[in-house]
Amino acid sequence: MGNWKTCTIADLGMVVGGATPSTKEAENYDGGTIAWITPKDLAGYSERFISHGKRDITETGLHSCSAQMMPRHSVLFSSRAPIGYVAIAENELCTNQGFKSVVPNENTDYMFLYYLLLNNRQRIEHMGSGTTFKEVSGKTMRSIEVRVPESKEEQIRISSILSTIDDKIEENERINKNLAA
Repeated sequence: MGNWKTCTIADLGMVVGGATPSTKEAENYDGGTIAWITPKDLAGYSERFISHGKRDITETGLHSCSAQMMPRHSVLFSSRAPIGYVAIAENELCTNQGFKSVVPNENTDYMFLYYLLLNNRQRIEHMGSGTTFKEVSGKTMRSIEVRVPESKEEQIRISSILSTIDDKIEENERINKNLAA
């Protein structure tokens, strides 16, 4: 086993917040083709990868707010209502303001980052603040300290073991759904 280091989430990638185009403007949504994810889309969602939510937005909608396109393999992390849903972007997409997602840098394996956030979600949730409902700010998310292998190769070895197990679980869930149908 290789050397591990203590670093922050910001050291592993860029933390990106989302936004919501005005729902009063039909041109922000009607005929939209840009994948837009909300925490509600991840409620009860058990797969690692997500490609689309319930609604897509338009180019007009994207440019009407501070939503940003994130590349494939960005790790989505819901930061409010509730804190702690985690998924991997299967394709380029954007999110609403209920996320503080991480676009991994070149030294970070996206699958390792997924498992790292999944494993730390309770700790991250406890760092949330707010009176009406708890939320994790971008500043807080960027400053969270974690321990990671120094080498990307070691990250990949670890995440591939965990992925193999999850592949089997997801396949069994698909078989069970087919049998139930």
